Amino acid sequence: MDSHNWLHPREELVATMDRIYRYHMTTTSGGNLSILDPDGSIWITPSRVDKGSLRPSDVVRVRPDGSREGLHPPSSEFPFHREIYKVRPDIKAIVHAHPGALVAFSIVRRLPETRVQTHAYQVCGKIAYAPYACPGSQELGDKIAAAFAGGADCVMLENHGVVIGGRDLAEAFQRFETLEFVAQTDIRASALGKLRFLSPEALREQTVPAYGPLAAAAPSNAEKELRAQVCEFTHRAYRQRLMISTAGSISARVDAAHFVTTPRRRDRLELTAENLVRVSADACEQGKRASRTSRLHGLIYAANPEIGAVINAQPMCASAFCMTDEAFSSRTIPESYLVLGDSPKIPFADVVIDAEALAAKMSLKKCPVLLIENEGALIVGRTLLEAFDRLEVLEATAEALQLARPLGPLVPMPDSALAELRKAFGME
Repeated sequence: MDSHNWLHPREELVATMDRIYRYHMTTTSGGNLSILDPDGSIWITPSRVDKGSLRPSDVVRVRPDGSREGLHPPSSEFPFHREIYKVRPDIKAIVHAHPGALVAFSIVRRLPETRVQTHAYQVCGKIAYAPYACPGSQELGDKIAAAFAGGADCVMLENHGVVIGGRDLAEAFQRFETLEFVAQTDIRASALGKLRFLSPEALREQTVPAYGPLAAAAPSNAEKELRAQVCEFTHRAYRQRLMISTAGSISARVDAAHFVTTPRRRDRLELTAENLVRVSADACEQGKRASRTSRLHGLIYAANPEIGAVINAQPMCASAFCMTDEAFSSRTIPESYLVLGDSPKIPFADVVIDAEALAAKMSLKKCPVLLIENEGALIVGRTLLEAFDRLEVLEATAEALQLARPLGPLVPMPDSALAELRKAFGME
C-alpha cells in the first residue's frame, strides 16, 4: 500500500477500512484501526459509526495527554490500542476486526496454521492467543498487550477476533488480509483431509532471482498495452479474491527476449504500469525488484515461444487441494476439462531453486495448469486473457468439488466423453 505513505492518517485509515469492509472482512459495526503519530497522538476510527460509509472527518485523534479531536468518541477498543503501543515501540499501526475464518478459529481455541504456505508464514510472523476479557475493558487491553510484549505480530482473541500490528498501516493490513486468507484456506483444506506442513528448511527466508541491470529503453506501444493489461488482470484477480495484496504474480511476453512482470513486495491492488518490471534472461529494470517467480516465467517463455502469459496464484479453494493429499479433478464439466486439461499435482518445489524443473513441465497442450503442493497454481496461456480464464476456471472447479462433497461422491465424466471432447476441440 505504498501510495498511502503520503496520505494523512485520517485518509489512510478510511481507505484501509473501506478495503476491509468491501472485501467482507468486517461488518458495519465491527472492527477498528489506528495509527500512532510521531508526536504520540493516536489516530483511531470512531465508535458507533458505519464502517461502510466512514469519512476522514469521522476519524478521532487522541493526544498524549488524553484530550480528543474529532466529531465522535474514539473506538471503545481504544484501551488495547494504547497499551500495545506502550509495550511495542516498533508497532506504529493496528488492525482489529472479526473476519469469518479468524473468528471461526477464535471460537474453537485454535490458531491458524501458516506453515502451509511460505508467503503466509513469512508475512504473518508470530501468532499468539489472548484470553477472553470484556471488549473495551482495561483487562482486555492488558491481556492483548502482554501477548504483543511476548513478540507476537498477530494476536487471536478468544471468542472475539484478531488484533494485528505493523510498522505502518500497510504492513498491518497485509498481515491481517494474509492471515484471514490462509485461515479460509486452512478450513477448506481441513474439510478435504489432513493438512500438509512445509519443512523448516522450506519456510526459511525465500531465495530471490539474481539479476543484473537491464539497459534502459523506452517502452514500445505494444509494451505499454501489455503493462496496462497486466495491471488490469492483477486488479481483477484481487477483486475476485484469486490473489491478495501479498501473493500472486502475472507476467506477459513483450518479445522474444523480454517480458514484463509484477514486482516483488508491492500491493497487487495498487499496481500501476510503471510499477511493473521489464525482465530479460539475466537482467531487469534498474532500481526495481522483479517477482520471485520471474526466473521461472523467463524459462517458460524461452522454452515455449507460443506462450504469451504466465500466472502464479494461491486462490483459497485450489490451494486447499495443494495443502492435502486429496486429488484435484478437472473431469467435472466440459469447460473445466477443456480449459484446464488434467492439471497434475506435484510435490512442493521452490519457484526459484527448482525453476528449471518446473518450467520443463509446462506447455500449452500437455500441461497448461500445474498444481504445486503448498505453493499453489502455475498457469500459462497464449494471451493474458487465456491464462486468466484458466485461473478463474481452476478456482471455480475447486470450489465446485468442495461444495459437492456433502452431497455425495464425485461422478467424473467418463473416458468416452473426454475422448469426444478432445476430438471435437482439437486437444489430441
